[in-house]
Amino acid sequence: MKAAIYARVSTLDQEPENQLQELRRYVQARGWTAVEYVDRGISGAKDRRPALDELVRDATRRKFDVLVCWRLDRLGRNLKHLITLLDELQALGVAFVSLAEGIDATTPAGKLQMHILGAIAEFERERIRERVLAGLQRARAQGRRLGRPQARPPIDGLRRVGGLPVHVAAERLGVSRSTVKRWRRLIAVSTEVQ
Repeated sequence: MKAAIYARVSTLDQEPENQLQELRRYVQARGWTAVEYVDRGISGAKDRRPALDELVRDATRRKFDVLVCWRLDRLGRNLKHLITLLDELQALGVAFVSLAEGIDATTPAGKLQMHILGAIAEFERERIRERVLAGLQRARAQGRRLGRPQARPPIDGLRRVGGLPVHVAAERLGVSRSTVKRWRRLIAVSTEVQ
């Protein structure tokens, strides 16, 4: 089998060598050949990483059969991205091994572990969604206005740019054209009411 070894360190002063030594030993013990993909100084929270992007491209070209990483958090810290990536690899027929967690999807037991992890991740996503929706409903029921608070129009600033075209006024006030239009309507309504 051909293996892809993936290692990542978050800062440039860190070295991935500890990860790589263990990964190389594992791959060698299994009798696999390996290609290494290493991201240096890149957070695991980022979905786009040079070496990981290359790894995914090579996976679609079937350049390897199994991806081996030191720990799941080396592959990604964002659960959604991690699950999506593992699903994508599985769809391509690429197995997955994580040494620290003891996951080896080249075996039936490892495949079961991957399915369980996927189910737990989906369950957690749904729970988060339910909590968010419940919080929004409660806030609406209490009469709270949701979303970003509207900026109050700077009356003095609007007076200074009152006769100017909307795009010039927006540039001078440092806001969008639609904001200037909305502020002008608000001021027009408030002066009619008075």
